[in-house]
Amino acid sequence: MEIRNFCIVAHIDHGKSTLADRMLQCAGAVTDRESREQLLDDMDLERERGITIKASAVTVVHEHAGRPHMLNFIDTPGHVDFHYEVSRALKACEGAVLVVDAAQGIEAQTVANAYLAIEHDLEIIPVLNKIDLPGARPDEVAMEIETAFGFAAEQCIGCSAKTGAGVTELMGTICEALPGPKGGVDEPTQALIFDSVYDDYRGVVFYVRVINGKLAQGDRVRMMGTGRGYQITAMGRYTPKETAVKSLSAGEVGFVVASIKSLDEVHIGDTVTLEAAPAATALPGYREPQQVVFCDFYPTGDTHYEDLRKAITRLHLNDASFTYQPEANDALGFGFRCGFLGLLHMDIVQERLEREGDVELVQTAPTVTYQVQTTDGGVTEIHNPAELPDPSVIDEMREPWVRLEIITPNDSIGDLMKLCESRRGQYTKQQFISQTRQILEYELPLSEIIFDFYDKLKSLTRGYGTMDYELIGYRPDNLVKVTVMVNGEPLDALSIICHRDTSEPRGRALLKRLKKQIERHSFEIPLQALIGGKIIARESISGVRKNVTAKCYGGDVTRKRKLLEKQKAGKKRMKRVGSVDIPQKAFMSVLEIGE
Repeated sequence: MEIRNFCIVAHIDHGKSTLADRMLQCAGAVTDRESREQLLDDMDLERERGITIKASAVTVVHEHAGRPHMLNFIDTPGHVDFHYEVSRALKACEGAVLVVDAAQGIEAQTVANAYLAIEHDLEIIPVLNKIDLPGARPDEVAMEIETAFGFAAEQCIGCSAKTGAGVTELMGTICEALPGPKGGVDEPTQALIFDSVYDDYRGVVFYVRVINGKLAQGDRVRMMGTGRGYQITAMGRYTPKETAVKSLSAGEVGFVVASIKSLDEVHIGDTVTLEAAPAATALPGYREPQQVVFCDFYPTGDTHYEDLRKAITRLHLNDASFTYQPEANDALGFGFRCGFLGLLHMDIVQERLEREGDVELVQTAPTVTYQVQTTDGGVTEIHNPAELPDPSVIDEMREPWVRLEIITPNDSIGDLMKLCESRRGQYTKQQFISQTRQILEYELPLSEIIFDFYDKLKSLTRGYGTMDYELIGYRPDNLVKVTVMVNGEPLDALSIICHRDTSEPRGRALLKRLKKQIERHSFEIPLQALIGGKIIARESISGVRKNVTAKCYGGDVTRKRKLLEKQKAGKKRMKRVGSVDIPQKAFMSVLEIGE
């Protein structure tokens, strides 16, 4: 039987998951009665948001030109934050189906995913989806594809995943145009782990693409990365129902159960080989994902630290692209400092922890990683402003910069240029993709786009603009740490790192929010924002005063003055010895997302 391994890539909402559903129906893997929307998106969160978060691998058998073909395909996410999931899927394939919406045309993630597939040397089949829509313009979009990627416009296959039109022709093209796997069954066994999940009854279940050789039930296997050995107890593939098999040969995709109980024994990108006849070398594996956004999670309500630790450890097995380490905070107690690939990734991890781990969380505002070069030549990474060394030993501070690609209608270009320049952006180039749309490229600091940049982009382009970014390195700039002091005491939990030009308005806004949350005490409380020893902003919370002159009526004014001076002296002494009670909600109001 001939094998074809491919994945479906596209921008968000261009119809990848619907196309995957329709291909399952065409191959007879699911009946019309069993079929439903987003069949492969089995997470509640995916169905609610209408997005794919985890790549799903499925095997179907399709009859073409009188011969059966085994099609192993992976439905991948479209959002920029799940870029890592897409790159993992591409490593397990020889081809990619690039889906473009025939009404909306090429978008930012279409460009990013197409170049990712080209980098991996995959055979690409361009597909125009949604040709049944009244606003579809297949000919124009086919020309856009030719302009942007160099595929001939005639190569594009038109189809509608919703109605099923053109899907059978597409499956025929997949069987004919995509190359088969190169590995041999007689070679020493090498299988790439491209995903894993934890099952309460079976332990760790890991997904493999067998590159060379063969894996069979009962075999003793070894993980080449860790050197540990296990015995395969069960194997299978998703068709899309779970189907048990006795063996997987070169070119095939499936899952393996080997009674692995510990979460840290399986590493994505590791190579599985046979203990009896091991392969000489491991497969290249994956480059570790680079986390760019960090925030803290703390337990709240009835949740304990231990519950949160278990939930994070379990989720990390299923999503290896976020990192975590223990963290302690004066105001919020013990929690975890977590690193993510982007803001949506952070949002999804937080929601999955609350749903799947059944924990209640407090989440702090996101920050980016900074690099600090000290006067002795050493370089350290800073994920938290509290970790910054003394200013006297800092030689320079560097922040992460990204290359930002915005696909926008022509009439929004001026507004977007103003937005990028107000965020310290540097213009690099412009590229025309059609009569009405262009690609605008800028380089910006990541800290300037992680809060509200995407929302502003959407409103300036009336919803038609899309963006994609990639990290290009760290650059030095005039960065400072703004320290917050309450009643003369520094609060590290509320410190921020920002550019010196924006430090004053940021510090003032921060104090105004803090002032609303701290209740008045019986003495005046000064709130200050400082850079080094210099105060750049100040607010005061006036003290609660008793009317001590209420009983005085008529007579000499010196009597009233004497009482007021006495009260003033008492307040002064109280301010010196009294402590300010800062509620937890004050920390949260300042730390919450949306500076």
